[in-house]
Amino acid sequence: MSKLALLGGLAALGLTGPALADEGMWTFDAIPQARVEQSLGVQLDQAWLDHLRLASVRLSSGCSAALVSHQGLALTNEHCLLGCAQSLSAPGLDHVADGFLTDSQKQERACPGLEAEVLVGITDATGEIYAASMRRTGADFVRAREQAIAAAERGQCKGDPRLRCQVIGFFGGGQFKVYKYRRYDDVRLVFAPEFQAAFFGGDAANFSFPRFALDCAFVRLYDRGRPAVTPQDLSWSQGRPRAGQAVFVSGNPGLTERAATAAELEADRDISLPLEGARLKQRQAALAAFAAHSREDARLAEEALFDAENAGKIVAGRLAALNSPGFLDERRAEEARLRARVAANPSLLAAVGDPWSEMAASARARAEREPAWRLLENQAGGGSQLYAWARMLVRAAEERTKAPSERLPEFAQSRLAIDRKAVLDARPADPGLERLLLSLWLARCQAVLGDGSPALATLLGGSTPAALADALAASGLAEPARRRALWRGGLSAVLASNDPMIVFVLRTDPMARAARRAFENEAIGPAQRASAAIAKARFALDGAEIYPDATFSLRLSWGRVEDSAKTSPFTSFGGLYARVDAADPLPPRWRTARTRLDPFTLLDFATTNDITGGNSGSPVVDAKGRLLGVAFDGNRASIAGDFAYDGATNRTVVVSTEAITEALDKVYDRKALLAELEGE
Repeated sequence: MSKLALLGGLAALGLTGPALADEGMWTFDAIPQARVEQSLGVQLDQAWLDHLRLASVRLSSGCSAALVSHQGLALTNEHCLLGCAQSLSAPGLDHVADGFLTDSQKQERACPGLEAEVLVGITDATGEIYAASMRRTGADFVRAREQAIAAAERGQCKGDPRLRCQVIGFFGGGQFKVYKYRRYDDVRLVFAPEFQAAFFGGDAANFSFPRFALDCAFVRLYDRGRPAVTPQDLSWSQGRPRAGQAVFVSGNPGLTERAATAAELEADRDISLPLEGARLKQRQAALAAFAAHSREDARLAEEALFDAENAGKIVAGRLAALNSPGFLDERRAEEARLRARVAANPSLLAAVGDPWSEMAASARARAEREPAWRLLENQAGGGSQLYAWARMLVRAAEERTKAPSERLPEFAQSRLAIDRKAVLDARPADPGLERLLLSLWLARCQAVLGDGSPALATLLGGSTPAALADALAASGLAEPARRRALWRGGLSAVLASNDPMIVFVLRTDPMARAARRAFENEAIGPAQRASAAIAKARFALDGAEIYPDATFSLRLSWGRVEDSAKTSPFTSFGGLYARVDAADPLPPRWRTARTRLDPFTLLDFATTNDITGGNSGSPVVDAKGRLLGVAFDGNRASIAGDFAYDGATNRTVVVSTEAITEALDKVYDRKALLAELEGE
């Protein structure tokens, strides 16, 4: 993104003027309908919004989806279900490379660990949470706020196992709302194309346009062993979008930092992103080497390697934005203007104080505490499935002995069913890949913490990273029966276990918890208080019609299909086949289907919608609410959209319903699935 374009996007984030026409990830209880009409000439009524909200799905894989039939059928991206497809695979049976096809509901298979949620209600909880934490600091502030959040969640869901209530903070803690979800813990894979078709062009094509990828997949939500009855679903459109047409994206963008202070972004630039970039570079190289051993090792590493490559591009794009000339200067100037406006209002100044100085202090604490927090808490285990199970078992056993208000947030009563499913669902854990991931993590701890670190001594226990990884990979937790016995047995069973991974987590978890407490009390807690004060100032000066940063909660984005005289916003099957070569092959069934496919079928298209990670799988609809496609990527400029949206360059990339229909019919011969989509 050019300096001028980036700064233009930043200027739009200031509170001195309205957001850009297509900018914004708006919560469904605060859609600026007049602004939509002014921008697009489209009137949205509450019935339209409610229908779209109730047909939108949040997946625990970190993606979005759309209900497309009354029988719980949902459309998302193939890359959102890589973990599911890989878990259902086995030696000689590769559902990632070869796809996953079903002829009937009896052949649909449960995705281990995957849950789906539909947002059914939003309630404001700001007052009660503010009251609980008012005038508290440090650990007291964090504890009081977490207790109030847990109470608000319990109060809304009232123990109903079909529901999940989650308090979500907006505007850096300026608002808190309880999002009530209808949860589905039985999600089954229905259809996924081959990875080569879904990710055509490979890593080189990622975050680019034009694209020629059929990145789509279907799952079905089940309720008590039967396809869920889902009254709301999106109409499957056969219409082709037009350049300039108004379109809407409903999904769950993961994280943006558009309201972050300069101090926070400096910490991103100097601490978080360099640490993450180095980790990903090491991980990507090691996984690529592992995958080169054999076809089976390539299958085992495919999901982790894809994630590392994708995340590496995101980190590089964010760093490039933060290091671009003038970027942080403009953010500092914007802050100075806001601070001057606060200073000119004595009553407001008395109410909010100087949160920018508090934020700078929290950023300094972050510099000291974040490396240990990342290694020992946030990214502990390095992606090892055995470690993830062991930590969940150990912590769940300990946390369940506490009063609900005293537990870690991830073990709140509203999350225990999710935690249980994550532990008990059957999924593979290959010893070779486990050893690799564990040794990478332990070696990274050694490099960052240093050989003289007490934390490293506790972690390694006198061993080396390679030797300890070998010992831990011998854990028996890959057997579901062992995990089930430990979960049911609770703390006494966990303490009595001689499983090497359980023993390791029991020995090192106090250190990890300490790293977490220090990071939260010294960096996160003060940052939350400062963010809340800044949000209070913004609301007081400019009103409430501004959108909050993304929080993996349901949002609506509006925009248009790209309308440019320079480049076409559309690609086709004909363009796909023109690009096939030895470096970018297509799967066998695509080669044999070529003569049956209409080469003019619309494959992918680009829009101006404002999205970010987490929007993968989001439905893209027209003004009548008809489904036109599913979002699966952005262009390279959109990576900097985490910090600022620029309507001139940020683009959303969508696979069309027209292409999905044509492929289901003429490549995959999925007649029953097509009939369900078309309401027959």
